[in-house]
Amino acid sequence: MKNSRSVIYIVLCIVNVCFSQNNSNKKPLTEIIETVEQKFDLKFSYAFDDLSSVFIEQPNPEFNLEETIEYLNSKTLLNFKILNNRYVTVSVIEKTISICGFVFASENNDPLFGASVVVNDSRKGVITNDKGKFQLNEVPLNAMITISYLGFKSQELNAKYLFSEINNCKQIVLVENKEALNEVLITKFLTTGFQKLLDGSTVLNTKAFGILPGLTDPDILQSIQVLPGVESTNESIANINVRGGTNDQNLMLWDGIKMYHSGHFFGLISAYNPNLTNKVVVSKNGTSSEYSDGVSSTINMFTKNELSGNFSGGAGANLISADVFLEIPINKKLEFHVSGRRSITDGFNTPTYDNYFDRSFQDSDIKTNSETIENQTTTSNFVFYDYTAKVLFNLNKQHKFRANVISIDNNLEYYERIANANETTSKSSNLTQNNLGFGGHWMANWNSKLSSQFSAYYSKYNVDANDYRIESDQLLTQANEVLETGFKLNTYYEVSDFLTVLNGYQFNETGILNETTVTKPSYDKTKKDVLLNHALYTQAEYNKGTTFFRIGVRANYFQKFEKLLIEPRLNVRQKLSNQFALKWEGEFKNQSATQIIDFQDDFLGVENRRWILANEKSIPISESKQGSFGFEFNQNNLNIDASGFYKTVEGITASNQGFYNNFQYNNAIGNYTVKGLEFLANKTANNYSTWLSYTYSINDYKFETFTPSAFPNNVDIRHSVSIGFNYDILENLKISVGGIWRSGQPYTSPVVGNETVESGNVTYVNYDAPNSKNLDEFKRLDASLSYKFNIYQLVNASLKIGVINITNTKNIINRYYKVNPNDSNTAIQINNTSLGLTPNVSFRVDF
Repeated sequence: MKNSRSVIYIVLCIVNVCFSQNNSNKKPLTEIIETVEQKFDLKFSYAFDDLSSVFIEQPNPEFNLEETIEYLNSKTLLNFKILNNRYVTVSVIEKTISICGFVFASENNDPLFGASVVVNDSRKGVITNDKGKFQLNEVPLNAMITISYLGFKSQELNAKYLFSEINNCKQIVLVENKEALNEVLITKFLTTGFQKLLDGSTVLNTKAFGILPGLTDPDILQSIQVLPGVESTNESIANINVRGGTNDQNLMLWDGIKMYHSGHFFGLISAYNPNLTNKVVVSKNGTSSEYSDGVSSTINMFTKNELSGNFSGGAGANLISADVFLEIPINKKLEFHVSGRRSITDGFNTPTYDNYFDRSFQDSDIKTNSETIENQTTTSNFVFYDYTAKVLFNLNKQHKFRANVISIDNNLEYYERIANANETTSKSSNLTQNNLGFGGHWMANWNSKLSSQFSAYYSKYNVDANDYRIESDQLLTQANEVLETGFKLNTYYEVSDFLTVLNGYQFNETGILNETTVTKPSYDKTKKDVLLNHALYTQAEYNKGTTFFRIGVRANYFQKFEKLLIEPRLNVRQKLSNQFALKWEGEFKNQSATQIIDFQDDFLGVENRRWILANEKSIPISESKQGSFGFEFNQNNLNIDASGFYKTVEGITASNQGFYNNFQYNNAIGNYTVKGLEFLANKTANNYSTWLSYTYSINDYKFETFTPSAFPNNVDIRHSVSIGFNYDILENLKISVGGIWRSGQPYTSPVVGNETVESGNVTYVNYDAPNSKNLDEFKRLDASLSYKFNIYQLVNASLKIGVINITNTKNIINRYYKVNPNDSNTAIQINNTSLGLTPNVSFRVDF
């Protein structure tokens, strides 16, 4: 017993000695100062708060006073100064320091790749790497640092706390935001700023956006086309095809406002300024029951929604346009955000503008008239602009109010002059396109479990054209107008940390006007329709451990038709291991507003689409049913995602599809069915990202009244491949290279040997079997280079160079035929081509 006690005593002594030695390495600075005071018989003058949290190793006992003071200055961020033999002053040094840290998720302790680390009251910041690490140099000593990540609660820390020593960076743990159960699954996806959520949707975080091939700015609608299943058969963002659907089948929301227009330059440039657009969420299937009215996809854009308290902004320009944005705090509760962008090409032309102009107007009156009418000279002036404004007001922590406005404008003026022997005749034509939206939001937290959001909006879309025709002295006026108002009430109840229930009600009133007026002969046609829609919806979202599911249902009631549509929604993800997961998605959706396409000289031949409303007779409400099943694999920053999908859309019309075949002037109701496979492999690291995506799909129409009744869809692209590679040459120098290859688009050719047919006094092209041939394959290689640098302490700049179609490949993106004016027995082949080699340069300054 005595020996046992001796052993225990010895062990305890050893432990105590070791522990003491381990903790004696660093002592509170206040204790060290007391020892120095006694040793040298002097007094230190200091503020206790400046020293209370400082711990350092003891100075060498053999140091004299000067050596001791020099040691204290080298080991702290304080200034020790000897006044005389009796007094030493201690003050805080106003200087910059280096900070570093590691950012982790609280639940699984995984490093957060792409977390934002920002120095408050400045534009200085950095993104964490794949290990969650960050480092910033020359940070003001007393600065506050905000660390944030989508789906997690932000942290604000003092720079002193993050003061870096070699191999001793602080660990910061971010806690998941329980208000958003649908957490981030993949933190860096394709490029910095792309993230993937548990429900399969993709988030584009514009604040942290990196670089993509060919782009000089984070163009929202161009960027999402890197995703499998999302592409544009004619390179236009006004024609984004998601899983074989048409562009009008994409529900496009900007801060809750439904938008009916998406692009400048009639589709080549996104109309949404990315600088104040905080994130974009793209959902192809398994959508929340909160959303409907888009049978192909939902593209949901959100602007910055929290008060920053800092005045900041930026400005930039490229070879097409210039823009500016500002975030202006009025006081602690009120803030104002504004952005604006305008084309600069009315002042001077650039190679980029010339390529865009030729691509946009190659098949319009602007190009064809000047080529076919003798002694004619033409000039045109094209201007676009957009602006947004948002007011953010926090009444208190429980109630927040937001109000915003957005306007998108395109204006084309076209002048013709025909000089004959006897006289000179001139004419002017005009085409304007505008989408104006207003929105308001009230967000309320009633208690720790119950919250609500009330939203209301107004959206107005106009396209107007005046076309004066010299040869017939005829003025053609055309207009298409959409007016929509709506409001939505959502309530969120947090049953537990893992389960949230959403209940809501939505009301929409949509009115659409179509008008055509001709002077000679006199003709006037005006048609206006109004539709009211009520919707109730509910859903439950659960996320715990390895299981995520969201199940909901939406009931839509169309008052005019007394029609009720029930839409179930399902989204499930089950994790089988740390690397492997299965996912199921399904949804029913409807759409009451669609676009018809008229190739008969509509709107100067530039914009040939008009919005119309369903009437449940010749134009039914479109309804879609979609299901998908797939798996995800994620290990060592390698993500593999594969899904098989099946979608059918009922209630489409022939006029909605824009046929170039014998059905071009027929009216019929049909459907299309698309089935396919999407595959994406993405490998990321600290300084590079590479990806390969592949989409295989079969897309067929069926119109019972046509012969043949079934034939390939206009956007039946069987194979589509996208590859890309991003590399950080230096910390502030990045390069991106990527390519696109896809099968040729279907088209219809005339019957060989019998190319035209007469009907009365009119001759038409005699088309063969619809969409029985395919264009040559589409190939394009793009590249971008980005360089960021610091102009001043709070002013950062970036220079980006992008080149679209480096190899200048002549891609044919559409082919159709028209009767030869010189020989009515033959047809002329018309080819629309893609953009050729198109460079662009942008320069930005942020402060």
